[in-house]
Amino acid sequence: MTKYIFVTGGVTSSLGKGIISASLAKLLQARGYRVTIQKFDPYINIDPGTLNPYEHGECYVTEDGAETDLDLGHYERFLNVPTSQANNITTGRIYQNVINKEREGAYLGKTVQVVPHITDEIKRNIRILGENGQYDIVITELGGTVGDIESLPYIEAVRQFRWETGANNSLVIHLTLIPFLAAAGELKTKPTQHSVKMLLEYGIQPDILVCRTEHHLSADLRRKIALFCNVNINAVVESIDASTIYDVPLLMLKEQLDKTVLAKLKLSHKNEPNLENWKNFLGHLKNPTSEIRIGLVGKYVELPDAYKSINEAFIHAGASNECKVKVVCVHSESITDENVEERLEGMHGVLVAPGFGNRGIEGKITAIKYVRENNIPFFGICLGMQCAVIEFARNVLGLTGAHSTEMDENTPYPVISMMEEQKKIKNKGGTMRLGAYTCDLKKGTKAALVYGKPQISERHRHRFEFNNEYLKKYEDAGMIASGINPDNNLVEIMELKHHNFFLAAQFHPELKSTVANPHPLFVNFVAASLAFARKK
Repeated sequence: MTKYIFVTGGVTSSLGKGIISASLAKLLQARGYRVTIQKFDPYINIDPGTLNPYEHGECYVTEDGAETDLDLGHYERFLNVPTSQANNITTGRIYQNVINKEREGAYLGKTVQVVPHITDEIKRNIRILGENGQYDIVITELGGTVGDIESLPYIEAVRQFRWETGANNSLVIHLTLIPFLAAAGELKTKPTQHSVKMLLEYGIQPDILVCRTEHHLSADLRRKIALFCNVNINAVVESIDASTIYDVPLLMLKEQLDKTVLAKLKLSHKNEPNLENWKNFLGHLKNPTSEIRIGLVGKYVELPDAYKSINEAFIHAGASNECKVKVVCVHSESITDENVEERLEGMHGVLVAPGFGNRGIEGKITAIKYVRENNIPFFGICLGMQCAVIEFARNVLGLTGAHSTEMDENTPYPVISMMEEQKKIKNKGGTMRLGAYTCDLKKGTKAALVYGKPQISERHRHRFEFNNEYLKKYEDAGMIASGINPDNNLVEIMELKHHNFFLAAQFHPELKSTVANPHPLFVNFVAASLAFARKK
């Protein structure tokens, strides 16, 4: 029977439920268990696809085309196992499903209520991953903080679920904060006590407390927390601030979180966790032999979470090259023809980031012109690829006013345009080219060399495409389509023949980079930037 672990948060948001969930899953996986993680988000959007990155960070896309919370990126990076639509559920989707059933007459005239109908739908979604026989353990992270009005139906659903599944088949981990009061010079447990009492009011006794803290917890403090919160002392787990999120599995191993979980779920300890590869990765990450500076040109650079997967992919690629990658964020709105040299000074490579809309696009195009002309390694992702195409059209092909029809409907040279089937779509949510698509690589190109195979599969999230009417012009001038979708002939990768490293992809390679499998495009881009740095 599948066992279930629920991770709740108390006191404050942003304590790192996603990282704790991913770290515990990694330890259980390293012991030989088949583990997956799902995230329940309490907002009413159907998915994060229509949310501004300033509001919610990046939107992470799964293989099956689900637009999901960025925590799913952590799950995949730690476990190296793809997630799906079933791994991220929002309140919006829960209510939509219930309302659809009500419209179909599924409730036989009954009054539809939060309890039992909404909580039943939540429980159904908890069970989906557990019932397919693929996993021994399902970890469910509940978004928000205990006490939030919008989280109440989830807490109630967990209470019911635990009662229905019986003892030893589920447990609750409550992640909480032990703040340090500088004036008093001590850690305070009262916020944690209040948070646990609130959970108890809702009918849930947490089994394990993971305490985020800036200072180590003394034995006395652990005893006090255990006594006032009704948990065993070995179930009070310290989660001290770490220099990198990739330290957390080893910190949780030291705290024996995995052993405590297995004991409470009455599961065998199997083997000791095999974390050799993880430790090797950390060794490379913490002991680089060189350092490079990569300029990340984007319009959401004020919020690091907006480019979370890109930043993490650089960490994986840096460790693979035994090189520290210092990502320098450059706001695309701040780049002009006059200051581009100054803004990109000292960069050993430049990545132009994805995005939507017109704001900051001319700055991206200017940055690409500069790196192309100065032979600086360049990597474009999604809109970054489209900007590279526009820049080349304007400045090499002489197509003055060339643009994407997303930004300028009346451009004389629509080198980036919308596919015919996309033009009929009115809704914004979930209507792009989403999820995994195959791509054939041209023999002898940089892309084929990087991947080392003739066909790949990558994840997409976009609506506009390269306009194939212009392809011959580009290829005659030295910019070639090295990756093509075999089903619809759409261009996936553009690269420059005579350049250090100039490669742009319509897809999002950062979404598939994990600790175990750093993405080859990032690994090779970092290697090219490192070679460029050594030449300077």
